[in-house]
Amino acid sequence: MTSTPPPYADTGLLAPEWAGSPAASATSDTAYLRALLDAEAALTRAQAALGIVPAEAAAAVAEAADPAGFDLPSLAARARAGGNPVIPLVADLTARVGAEYGPYVHRGATSQDIMDTATMLVAVRTLDLVLADLARAERALARLAAEHRDTVMPGRTLTQHAVPTTFGLKAAGWRSLVLDARDRAAAVRDRLPVQLGGAAGTLAAFSSYGAEDATALPEAYARELGLRAPLLPWHTLRTPIADLAGCLAFSAGALGKTAVDVLTLSRTEIAEVGEGSGGGSSAMPHKANPVRSTLIAAAARRAPQLAAILYGSMAAEDERPAGAWHAEWEPLRELLRMVGGAARDAAELAEGLRVRPRTMRQHLDLTRGLIVSERLSAELAPVLGRARAKELLGELARRTHTEGRSLAELLAEEAELKDFDLAEATDPTQYTGSAGALTDRALERP
Repeated sequence: MTSTPPPYADTGLLAPEWAGSPAASATSDTAYLRALLDAEAALTRAQAALGIVPAEAAAAVAEAADPAGFDLPSLAARARAGGNPVIPLVADLTARVGAEYGPYVHRGATSQDIMDTATMLVAVRTLDLVLADLARAERALARLAAEHRDTVMPGRTLTQHAVPTTFGLKAAGWRSLVLDARDRAAAVRDRLPVQLGGAAGTLAAFSSYGAEDATALPEAYARELGLRAPLLPWHTLRTPIADLAGCLAFSAGALGKTAVDVLTLSRTEIAEVGEGSGGGSSAMPHKANPVRSTLIAAAARRAPQLAAILYGSMAAEDERPAGAWHAEWEPLRELLRMVGGAARDAAELAEGLRVRPRTMRQHLDLTRGLIVSERLSAELAPVLGRARAKELLGELARRTHTEGRSLAELLAEEAELKDFDLAEATDPTQYTGSAGALTDRALERP
């Protein structure tokens, strides 16, 4: 029998770019509930560590903070009354803890303390998964770059053949972007902070409850959760959210570069690469669509707009904002999900990519030798003079199109070039510049 998901279940039906990914689980409502409860339990433990609450209270809250004991649909429905899910969660958690230690639940905190801290936990846990998939993608791209260091293919600029390059250099460039995304994501993950300030960011309530030095509490809280301790409460100082927006949007775009290149190179009329296992079509049995690349490209197109919402929320008024903080939740979760899905798909894409060197070599001849015109311009200038070399190559370029003959063939008929070595100068595989050395240099980056 097929199970029926609960009402409003977020299964990713319209989001194949992240559905079923590790990030989907790490950002689910259940994962957020887990993080909210972790934040509440850690707050009580931190206060117990400083002697503000009994150790028994911390143990009772930790025992009660089991997600299985909470009704997610009920929490979601009741969140509307107060504008966030922490308020009904605290009520339910307090009831579960019981009369003796219930008063220590959430003591001194405000809803934003818990919501922001839970968001940081979700972000850290998701970025750990993203980084694992980026590592897979990087390793696969490094293998491709090394294997195809000297595989020559047409370089393309503004959609046209330009000069030859190598697939190894292209793959090395993809890997470089993956490493850039890795470095940014790891740096942001490692500095995400807890949030703790109380009603207006002054920690006043904790002093009222007996803390000799309330400023020591955020440090203790951070230790409990493995997050950073902030210099100040950041209720309206949204640098952590902006940092996440930036690294996630960058990561989506970095992975998108590989995706759009593969989409171009896997076109039927180009077919220089292909996805290892393409997707099918509902109407055309012959198709093997580049689905992994398509989903990554979709994420890359959506991510900047979601990041823009988060950047826009930085203008948060007063000591607690109305609307700006609330506007962050869904866009940030969607960014985490999309980048998590894109990283998964990028790893699978790189690991399964089929490269077709023979097709690449054939395409070098599509312009009948004009792909090396830059080299000929440079090497014929000392022989013929700059003006004559430019005039001759312009004329022969036109003739290659009108007569359907190769540039090498036409050059061979020029008497003034009878002593010039045309064989090497017109061979596109001999004009890749420093592509090999650049690939080697790129692969030295750890």
